[in-house]
Amino acid sequence: MTSNIQMQAQMQDAPVTTKMANAIRALSMDAVQKANSGHPGAPMGMAEIAVALWAGHYRHNPANPKWINRDRFVLSNGHGSMLHYSLLHLTGYDLPMDEIRNFRQLHSKTAGHPEVHITPGVETTTGPLGQGITNAVGMALAEKLLAAEFNADGANIVDHHTYVFMGDGCLMEGISHEACSLAGTLGLSKLIAFWDDNGISIDGHVEGWFTDDTPKRFEAYGWNVIRAVDGHDVSAVNQAIVQAKSSDKPTLICCRTVIGKGSPNMQGTHNVHGAALGDKEVAAVRANIDWNYPAFEVPADVYSAWDAKVEGGKAEAEWNAQFAAWSVVHPAKAAELTRRMNSQLPAHFDEVVKAALATCVEKKENIATRKASQNAIGAFAPSLPEFLGGSADLTGSNLTNWKECVAVRANQAGNHINYGVREFGMSAIMNGIALHGGYLAFGATFLTFSDYSRNAIRMAALMKLRTLFVFTHDSIGLGEDGPTHQSVEHISSMRLIPNLDNWRPCDTVESTVAWAEAIKRADGPSTLIFSRQNLPYQERTEQQIADIARGGYILQDAPDAKAVLIATGSEIELAVKSAQELAQQGIAVRVVSMPSTDVFDRQDASYKASVLGQGLPRVAIEAGVTSIWYKYVGLEGAVVGIDSFGESAPASVLFKYFGFTVENVVAKVKSVLA
Repeated sequence: MTSNIQMQAQMQDAPVTTKMANAIRALSMDAVQKANSGHPGAPMGMAEIAVALWAGHYRHNPANPKWINRDRFVLSNGHGSMLHYSLLHLTGYDLPMDEIRNFRQLHSKTAGHPEVHITPGVETTTGPLGQGITNAVGMALAEKLLAAEFNADGANIVDHHTYVFMGDGCLMEGISHEACSLAGTLGLSKLIAFWDDNGISIDGHVEGWFTDDTPKRFEAYGWNVIRAVDGHDVSAVNQAIVQAKSSDKPTLICCRTVIGKGSPNMQGTHNVHGAALGDKEVAAVRANIDWNYPAFEVPADVYSAWDAKVEGGKAEAEWNAQFAAWSVVHPAKAAELTRRMNSQLPAHFDEVVKAALATCVEKKENIATRKASQNAIGAFAPSLPEFLGGSADLTGSNLTNWKECVAVRANQAGNHINYGVREFGMSAIMNGIALHGGYLAFGATFLTFSDYSRNAIRMAALMKLRTLFVFTHDSIGLGEDGPTHQSVEHISSMRLIPNLDNWRPCDTVESTVAWAEAIKRADGPSTLIFSRQNLPYQERTEQQIADIARGGYILQDAPDAKAVLIATGSEIELAVKSAQELAQQGIAVRVVSMPSTDVFDRQDASYKASVLGQGLPRVAIEAGVTSIWYKYVGLEGAVVGIDSFGESAPASVLFKYFGFTVENVVAKVKSVLA
């Protein structure tokens, strides 16, 4: 990373920048060729754009990829991963040539698509098109809000840009509309995106299916748009970046490029998009770009031109000195920023949780768990300034706001985001916020609309992000809105996502514990699933309250239990009433509440056996599809559930119609005892 003066001179030195760009082309085509798999077209076509940004503007330190005030770079068109790996290798990250040679191989640091936490310098896992730019919106939003919160006395402690490379595919994905629209509305001026306008996607020339006027589209969003930049002219791209940095809006730089630039027989065609070039064409490229070096060899002068370690170290050292001086004047702010960027909870958080639970036990409220959720948010928020909540245009229904929250606006920092009707965008933006650091993001919609968010939820789980997805109106209990809005399969389907904890609590106490456990979880996301309708408070001992955090526990027991009832959420009330009726008929049963099957499954075998009982017949009750419950009740057990879509009617009518009655549960228990 050169200094600004050096950079301006280097941008005028065509031989130097040409060799720097060609190093990217060579490494990319060689790695793809060796793997016989990958996408050489984008790296070869965006090489000069990368030179202009990474050699001239991108502020980073290869020796410390986690420097707080580094710029963020996102390769939204993640299939072009060799572009990113080439840049990381050439600028000095811990990504040696052996890893470039090992592209797309088992356990390498150079996976087919960039993966955060695997490759030093990769900020987010990309590949599902459109989500990278959306993550970047979250990163830029986090930077803006942190700057407003912590910068003081002329010290810009939080002051960095978020840069994004993206292709036509990202722009075709609907999520890009959601995210870029919101970015313009919120005035995220430190977000700069480069559109690789090469007119090619996998199927060929895009004019048959993508004829949007993209510059006008982004201007309508409120972006600064720099049109028709020659993406193969390093100086022109550099000038565009300089111009973008002076804007008070997010910027789209439209770069005209040729996909696979340098390939004499394949450039400009879809043939170079997603396959190795072949030995003959690789040799032809070498001759065409005058790259007279063997595969995976880069000359010393090119390494020297790319090396960012010295300048990166200087940039971080200067920031460290600034931070140290600022810390003397603002010690509390410095400690708070450090804590939050390290994802550490306040030391007294456990005491806050205990106090919130004590309030629940004292009040014994019979309320909807969505309201119990809001109460938990209100109890935790004063101790968690990193809370950054929101809703996809359902704040009054999801209840994700709290008394002291402040709405985020273009000219107003705050801690609650009105995402608008953008469920997918909201979820991927929250992932970007989590990746940036400094905030604990949660956002909400109705559970049935988790379908819109699903791939972002999956990506959060894959990246092990502490993102909190709140879903309310969780079943046929929604009532008259009917099957379009009544969740049936959604809870079970999310339980299939690895590394995702799903919580469906039954009352105020379980709701508070669910929130606390999701907040404390450091290695993955959680869903928090709440009811629309009021649910009764359940009495518990202190030990039972402690056991909620284990995902499942004995809520009510009988010394001579003949069967076990397992339930979640709103169906706990039915399980308890059914147990009472069975007791009157001389059949003792145990009631197990299992608010999180995911957490319960991680418990040791002895605990799970102690909860579910040895050799006891089991009946599960949940207002959703039944299949997942057979792993708990066995094929000889029974499940009270719904394996069809719902109906439009009052909730009480629906529960009776679909068999969620004491009479039906009693009959199921008797059937498994027969």
